[in-house]
Parts: sequence; C-alpha cells; structure tokens
Amino acid sequence: MRFASYLLVTASASLSVALPSRLPSQGFDWDSIQLAFGDSYTYVQGTAGHQNYSFIGDRFNLEYNAQTLLNNKIVQNQTATAEGGPNWVEYLTGCGLEEGSTSPLDCRRQLWDFAFAGADISEEHTPLHHNFTVSLVSQIEQYKSYGHPVLKNRVKPSKALVAIWIGINDLNDSAKYAVHFPTFYNELMDTLFASVRVLYSLGYRSYLFMNLPPLDRTPGNQKKVSPSPNATQVMWYNEALAQHAESFDKQYPDTNVLLFDAHSVLNAMMDQPARYGISNTTNFCPGYDQPDINWNYQAYGCPTPLDTYFWFNSGHLTSYVHKLLARALERTLK
Repeated sequence: MRFASYLLVTASASLSVALPSRLPSQGFDWDSIQLAFGDSYTYVQGTAGHQNYSFIGDRFNLEYNAQTLLNNKIVQNQTATAEGGPNWVEYLTGCGLEEGSTSPLDCRRQLWDFAFAGADISEEHTPLHHNFTVSLVSQIEQYKSYGHPVLKNRVKPSKALVAIWIGINDLNDSAKYAVHFPTFYNELMDTLFASVRVLYSLGYRSYLFMNLPPLDRTPGNQKKVSPSPNATQVMWYNEALAQHAESFDKQYPDTNVLLFDAHSVLNAMMDQPARYGISNTTNFCPGYDQPDINWNYQAYGCPTPLDTYFWFNSGHLTSYVHKLLARALERTLK
C-alpha cells in the first residue's frame, strides 16, 4: 500500500491553500518530534553549539555523546538565530520561543535542530564559508553517527518529521559560476537526496522540504539592474528540488514527502505587504543588530519597528516573517 504524499503549497490571501495529490498517511505524526537540517534560515543556537552558528558542535567538533546532546538547550535571544528572534522551526514546534534557554525534551513538539549557519549542500560543489562550517551532507553524517543512536530510543524514526531547508547559500555562492545552471542544480539535488537516503536508511519516513525564498528580491538585488542570483536561477533550483522530491517519493512508497512552496508564500507577502502588517520590503533597518533596536529603532533611522520589515538584514527574513511562514506551513501540516 502506498503512503507517499507530495504537497505543493501555493499562496493565497490566507497563505494556506494546499494542492495535495494525495493525503498524508496515517503514519505521519508531526506532533511527535522534528529534526531540522539546513543553513542560517533554520539554525538555532545551542548551549553546546558554535556561537552564532549551531545547536551543537562544528566541523572541528562533530562528535558528541548522549549526555551532551540531551543536556543541550536551545538559546533564545537577539543573536540566537539569524532573524533577531525565533525562526520558522521554533514557531512551528513552539520549542525555544521563550527568552533564555529551553531543553527540547521539555517541548510538546521536540525540536532537534542540526542546521548550521552558512551551510551549503556540500563542499563538493561550493566552498565552505568558514573552516568550521558543517555542510548539509556533513550535518546528516554527524547525525547518523552521534544523534540518531541517542534519539532513536526516544521516538520512533518512522513517526518523526525531518525538515530540510537548504540552497540559499548554494545559489548565492554559485550565481556567477560559468556553468549550465539547470544541470548544476540537478547535481546539487543528486547530492542532497543521497543524504536524504541516508536518513531513510535509518528509518525516517516523513520529510518536509522548503524551496528557495525570492533571493532575487533581496534589498541589494532590488537595487541592481541584473540581480544575482536572478529569478530564473531561483526558479531552476526550485524546479530541480521539486523533481527530485517527487522522484524520491515515487522511489520509496512508504514515505511521506511534502514540498512547501515558501517561494510563493513569501512573494505574496512582498507583493501585498500591507495585508500582512509589513510596510517595508525594499530595505532593512540599519540598526537591526543593536541591543536596543526593538524599542529605540528611530535612533537608527528606522521609522517603524523591525516587525514591519520584510528583510531583517541583507539576506535574512525578519522573525515576524518567519512567524507568518510557520503559520502557513502549520495549516498545511494539519
């Protein structure tokens, strides 16, 4: 019996219209636990992590034991994500939203986030941002070796949701490569889904993929005659992701595969920002990283609070936009 599901979510006034080709199986239980992999759009700070980059470890400290993992806590403060506040996986799970530190074990929907800020899919295709960066491929290998042996005893892998949002740095880093981009993006997907198959071999059966945001509409790109990356490159990458997700879904009939169209949802916010309480989509507040920015924003030349901005800085979304994105995603998961 086939249990796979392939969901493509499109934008609407409520950001919640879904076009499912099949319903998720009864084995799908996203309330149980969520594993997350990716880059700065997904990373959360951990007490055992590399400061400003990860929940646990780095490239020089990949190994950890059960005690380190289970005692690790999600940190929530102004610099604990790349958004100045909670990000989409924290809003989606409700885990780590409070100021201070939170153990995933204390959350109703546990969040175990192994994303690393600055990650690309693999150094096979693009160089590491730092010598301590953990690529998506390495994140999953690290999890296979050290995380899975611990967490498999706390939740059935078949009931867990694996969330992956990756490719933002890959697009930015390769935008001016002299390559045939559709072919190159398919090569990226081959590498990505080879790692997804590693997770499958460990028993994980439910996968959520997020496609790329409108990187052609970052504040810097909006000022350029020729954006880099451009809209076509973003489209090609998202098409490659969709094709590979569908192929993976067909290859493994006991999986649930969901593709969330974050690109369309975010474009809808930018096209009609007032409907979502957003007043600025063209630039960001220059004082976004100042400790008093939440109440003293006017001192930095920002007429309105950060929550009215779409962009937090030159390449990241505000925490408020992440909150709206998580709401749309939650409606789909429900």
